[in-house]
Amino acid sequence: MIAFVRGEVAAVTLSSAVLEVGGLGLELMCTPGTLATLRTGQRATLPTSMVVREDSLTLFGFLDDDEKATFELVQTASGVGPKLAQAMLAVLPPDTLRRAVAAEDVATLTKVPGIGQKGAQRIILELRDRLGAPAEVVRAGGPLPDAPWRDQVQQGLVGLGWSVKEADRAVDAVSGEAGDLPDVGALLRAALRTLSKA
Repeated sequence: MIAFVRGEVAAVTLSSAVLEVGGLGLELMCTPGTLATLRTGQRATLPTSMVVREDSLTLFGFLDDDEKATFELVQTASGVGPKLAQAMLAVLPPDTLRRAVAAEDVATLTKVPGIGQKGAQRIILELRDRLGAPAEVVRAGGPLPDAPWRDQVQQGLVGLGWSVKEADRAVDAVSGEAGDLPDVGALLRAALRTLSKA
């Protein structure tokens, strides 16, 4: 798996960017928002997700790790493939998407080309407990707004299939172990132990 690509931007098209890495030009499919940040000739680092099909290997590039994680998570909903997931992020940034799903806002989701009324309702039903809260809600309601480890552990637990509520409870349970220099891996393992005992 290619986790990220770092190199000089060789070209930017309407739907992709080419980054030169070790003498090779890697084409990354990107949203318009990501492409707008890239300039030919400048160096860039993009988190990536590789989609393998029988007849193709496609590399998707993202503005940040949050966008990448959201792209991968929305594909777990039935009927959502990589192209639709990318279209969702092109129209709705991750936090807007989280707000729409949390509020069961079908109208916002149907702004994405390819998502109709039933598709939006299915996405809400399947992702409601897994997509997480928008960042500003976490900052406003979280006990430690300056603790990025909390988000990382919570997202890790949600990615492993726990609900947002269960993940939040586990994060609260292990917050006393964080200390001044939190070890995210150790905290995630501790949170998993907490959940397995519940």
